[in-house]
Amino acid sequence: MKKDKLHIHWYPGHIAKAERKLKEQLTLVDAVIEVVDARLPYSSSYDNIARLLGEKPRLILLNKSDLTEKSELTPWVKLLEKASGAPVMLTDAKNSKDLSNIVKKAVELSEPRIQALMKKGLLRRPARVMVVGMPNVGKSSIINKLTRSSKTKTGAKAGVTRQQQWVRINPQLDLLDTPGIIPMKQDNQEVAKKLAFVNSVSENAYSSELVAVELLELLKAKYPQKVKEYYKVKNISLEDIATSRNWIISGGKPDIERTSVYVLRDFREGKIGKFILDEFDEQLEQ
Repeated sequence: MKKDKLHIHWYPGHIAKAERKLKEQLTLVDAVIEVVDARLPYSSSYDNIARLLGEKPRLILLNKSDLTEKSELTPWVKLLEKASGAPVMLTDAKNSKDLSNIVKKAVELSEPRIQALMKKGLLRRPARVMVVGMPNVGKSSIINKLTRSSKTKTGAKAGVTRQQQWVRINPQLDLLDTPGIIPMKQDNQEVAKKLAFVNSVSENAYSSELVAVELLELLKAKYPQKVKEYYKVKNISLEDIATSRNWIISGGKPDIERTSVYVLRDFREGKIGKFILDEFDEQLEQ
């Protein structure tokens, strides 16, 4: 039987609109916090981010780091810092221990612009920062984490549309409470597949079965033992997993549709194991 080829469908009009909106938001802030999925430290970071941000300083947060092995992630931090020139920190939505460090770094990155404004005769004001990132990397959870201790809405700023709301994190920092959505890449299907694995692509853009097959192929190559142990199978395939779980439909056939949904969910929730899907060595060569 011929294997169907996975192809993620993109919507260029949506991408252009998202990029325009993001550029408008960027004019309001001194610095940005870019949120990246720690399982995809390369693939979930927009390759045109430097062009998009211009001279705007950024802090990169590798979010959902609890779904990865820290020992695997540490080399990525050094690599990303070297490649981007930006500070990189690990975080996850469940842990607030790093909150003060994130806030401190955001204020520090904003200081040059505030100093420049003061030289023009303006009074010192709190740093203004926004959270940006690809879809579903955890931008809203980071905003919630930052604003948990302070729900003070500071209202509209001069030159800011009424829809834009700011939250005062502390006397030194105001946060734009709406995330900036970085449009997804169109030209790289390998990256698109990985974004689908972590649910950063709308489910309307792909077949769950084809994505689950591709995910298992990647996990088979990188982490076969963890997958076999979790599903209690000797061979890694949707058919074997369905049979192992006794997910059978009429005619004694394995329920591939149900199994696909569960495999994707198990991976996304970290039940199968802690994984990084990008290849570190490949990025070193670029």
